[in-house]
Amino acid sequence: MKLFHTKLLSRGLVGIGVVAAAATVLTACGSESGPPTITWYAFPDNGGAAERAHRCADASGGAYRVRIEVLPADATMQREQLVRRLAARDSSIDVFSLDVAYVAEFANAGFLRPFSDADAMELTAGMLPAPVATGLWSNTLYAAPFKTNIQMLWFKKSMAAAAGVDPRSPDFTWDKVIEAAVSQGKKIGVQGARYEGYMQWVTALISSAGGRIVSDPEAGRHAAPSMAGPAGAKAADIVGGLARSGAAPADLSVAREEQARANFQSDQGMFMVNWPYVLAAGRTAVEQGTLARSVLDDYGFARYPRVFADKPSTPPLGGTDLAVGAYGRHPDRAVSLIECVNALDKATQYMLDEGEPSPYAASYDDPKVRASYPDADLIRQSVTEAGSRPITPYYPDIAGSVINTWHPPASVRAGTPAATDAFMSDVLSGKRLL
Repeated sequence: MKLFHTKLLSRGLVGIGVVAAAATVLTACGSESGPPTITWYAFPDNGGAAERAHRCADASGGAYRVRIEVLPADATMQREQLVRRLAARDSSIDVFSLDVAYVAEFANAGFLRPFSDADAMELTAGMLPAPVATGLWSNTLYAAPFKTNIQMLWFKKSMAAAAGVDPRSPDFTWDKVIEAAVSQGKKIGVQGARYEGYMQWVTALISSAGGRIVSDPEAGRHAAPSMAGPAGAKAADIVGGLARSGAAPADLSVAREEQARANFQSDQGMFMVNWPYVLAAGRTAVEQGTLARSVLDDYGFARYPRVFADKPSTPPLGGTDLAVGAYGRHPDRAVSLIECVNALDKATQYMLDEGEPSPYAASYDDPKVRASYPDADLIRQSVTEAGSRPITPYYPDIAGSVINTWHPPASVRAGTPAATDAFMSDVLSGKRLL
């Protein structure tokens, strides 16, 4: 199974960067004559998106051609490039990939062409509800799920047995994760760097504890920060407690998905929260001779840990949606392309080729998927019961407020949630800049 590791950076970062896109041409470009050329600004992968687009162009019977413009691997730069182009009413953007965290922001800004009710029904038929919800704003579908993603708990089976714990038990909590790792002198891989992955960790902890980052995200700039309280207090206890414990890796405050995976694969790694790609990455490492087969065979997986034993966890939801640019010259053809590349069979194949979970429920029953993903049922269930980040046009301000006040992880204390609420309130009201 192929893997493109830098794809991990496409799950959303707060901030702005500068970059120019590289172009991968599927068909001849230049002045248009004959069928229109649909330009898709796509996230980088191993070529799966381009293959889907190429097949759809061939199947269109000459209705359109497709050109792929490859966005940067870093989500900060992806958002930067798209915002700048769309703010300038760039008509070259027909279709573009968009991190699920930014759909509300782009829709509210008028950058996205909404799908008609008929198109929305066709585009989302058979998809799991959680991915579909990421593309909605004001009860209208503005972006169609292209791929989804979910975090799970990964563990070393031999070490869990030595500690006398069962990570698959329904009441397995973060406290038990930390206690078990400390008892064995081992480490827990998490995403603790100052970036979007850290926001997902904090959000998942508060959501799993029954709380919310903001109580009314639909209120936009007037949303009420709501991190202070029992849920926020327990989330702070877990983040700060782990960071100050013997189970914290030395690189915790700068760790992203790949650093967490490297730690987990090492002799010191015992637990990790990460995405399903981990299994494909391990297989690739074994094939390349950089990971012992015995290490991969020791991998175990379970649902994202609970915060409180009596409350089911809400695993962090990620993914990428496809949107039609508001200023593109060929909106109808753009919709046709999205309908084609997002078909069930192509989404299932993409899951097999790229290691990215499908938004379709039926993909997880496909025999090839089940052969490649022994955790297929867990992925589907986790996506179904996932918790999303705040859906609001002001998400970058909200996420930036959390990341700024909760970093580094070792600095998080009981008073951190209340401090975040105050800081976020000032940011949303324009009294303070990030």
